Formats: sequence, C-alpha cells, structure tokens
Amino acid sequence: MIGKKILVTGAAGFLGSHLTDALLANGHTVVGVDDLSTGNAANLAHLKDEPQFKLIHQDICVAFDPGPTDFIFNFASPASPIDYARLGPETLLVGSAGTIHLLNLAKRYGAGFLHASTSECYGDPEVHPQVESYWGNVNPIGPRSVYDEAKRFSEAAVMAWHRYYGVNTHLVRIFNTYGPRLQANDGRVISNFMMQALRGEPLTIYGDGLQTRSFCYVSDLIDGIVRLAASDEHEPVNIGNPKEFTMLECAEQVLAVTGSKSEIVHRPLPQDDPTRRRPDITKARMLLGWEPKVPLREGLERSLEYFKACVGREKN
Repeated sequence: MIGKKILVTGAAGFLGSHLTDALLANGHTVVGVDDLSTGNAANLAHLKDEPQFKLIHQDICVAFDPGPTDFIFNFASPASPIDYARLGPETLLVGSAGTIHLLNLAKRYGAGFLHASTSECYGDPEVHPQVESYWGNVNPIGPRSVYDEAKRFSEAAVMAWHRYYGVNTHLVRIFNTYGPRLQANDGRVISNFMMQALRGEPLTIYGDGLQTRSFCYVSDLIDGIVRLAASDEHEPVNIGNPKEFTMLECAEQVLAVTGSKSEIVHRPLPQDDPTRRRPDITKARMLLGWEPKVPLREGLERSLEYFKACVGREKN
C-alpha cells in the first residue's frame, strides 16, 4: 500500500493526526477530513507546508465526494466521555449516517476501508480478558449508549458492506490509548491524572480505584492499525496493551513520573463505568505479528512534556 491516495476522517483528532503522520511517512498522499467539533487543528499544524497532505473541513454526515480514493480510515467520532455526553445525537449520527456515507464512497471507488471501533463494544465485560468473539454486556439506553451503540452499529454496517457489496473492510477495536495530542481535559484517565498532577491538584479516582484499564501508547496502536489495514482480516481485531493496571496503580505511576505531591481523592463511580478492561491480543499477534512495545512508565515519560505544555497554556 505504498504511494496511495488515502482519506483519513477525524484527521485532526488525537489518533487521526498520529495516523496521518504515519501514512505520510510511508509515502502516501493523505486527504484529512474533520469538522473540528472535537478535533484540534493544532494537531496538524506541523503539516501546513506538506505537499502530500490536504485538510478538508467537513462533517461526514453531510454528503461529499473527495474523488477516487485508494483507502479510507474512518476515525471520525467524539471519543471521550465529556465529548460524547455533550454531543450525544451527533455521536449517533456520525456512527450511522456518517459511516454509511463513507462505506458507499469505498464501494464507489473500490477503496479499502478501516473503521476505528472500540473496546466499549464489550461494555462492562463478563468475559475477561476480552476476546473478539465476545458479544459484550452493554446498556443500550444508558448515558454511555450514544457512543457504545454508535460503534456497535458501525461494526454491523462495515460487515454488511463487506458481505453484501464486497468492500475490503477492516475493523479495529481500540483499547485505552494515550500519548501526546490526547485532549488535555477530555475526562479520560491518563489526561485527567497528568493534568491534575501537574497542576498540583488532587488526583480524582472514581469508585474504590480497583477497576482496571490497559493503556497502549499511541505509536504502538498506530503500528497495529497500519498492519491491520494491509491484512486480509475482515472481522474485528483487538489492538491494545494487555498489561492491566488498577486506577490506583495508574495514579501512582503518574505521580512518580511527574514528581507531583498531589493526594488521591475518591468520587462516586459513574453509571455503567466498566469495572475491568483488558484486551486479548492473540489474534493480533497471530495475524499481524503485532504486540505493544512501550510500557506505561516509558509512555508517560514520553507524554510528560506535552502535558506540561498544556498546563503552561492554561496559565497564559
């Protein structure tokens, strides 16, 4: 897949911008699409003079045609709890109408298609670690449902366009990912802890802190996604780090990396917040030869300067 014209939706987002960088580095021409409702144009500012990149300001729920395209990466969606709580209907629309519009573009131009799905498809899992064959334990009408069910519908649509129309589709289920360009105040674990620690504020843990997450550094995740796009696999593949941490353990790592003396405080656990989250990556290992390389402590150290800069901008 060298020298292709590639469409990346959600290109100004955390993952979309890192994916764009990786694709350009691999010699492709990239057309980025973003309506900037949750994306940040600053994530792409370093590409303003890059001749192989163009950014289109566009809502993917509104019909548009970028012309012949070799591959589409669909990363357009609010993804943080704060964003999809604020943009609930928009999240449902981008996961339904937006995804179908892009699938039809892929069908029209014979393009490959990779959809960014999520570990949230597993809900509050009763199977641990989570394997791709697990159907999940999701509340379809709860406060998180606008995101969870949008992604689950997207997966159904992607598989339908593959089965009925022969579109060359791929599905990645992304587990917790962090690194530079993660929104500083988006309600996710790493950004919350890093910003609170660097401000000297108490670190907020919801519930008893024994619920778990598995954190993947962004460069590892993008490597797995690029490998999946080049594969012959059409059913979902977990990409994430199988090393599991409690929220308390994660908070302690953040305090160590930042040198902060912040205390830890506990708040009530939000409704439907998963108690456990850890990917089984056997499929990614076998099919893609992929597994993460960056441990949590190293990834936090790589992210430190970015979050320091975010705190610095708050003070100015």
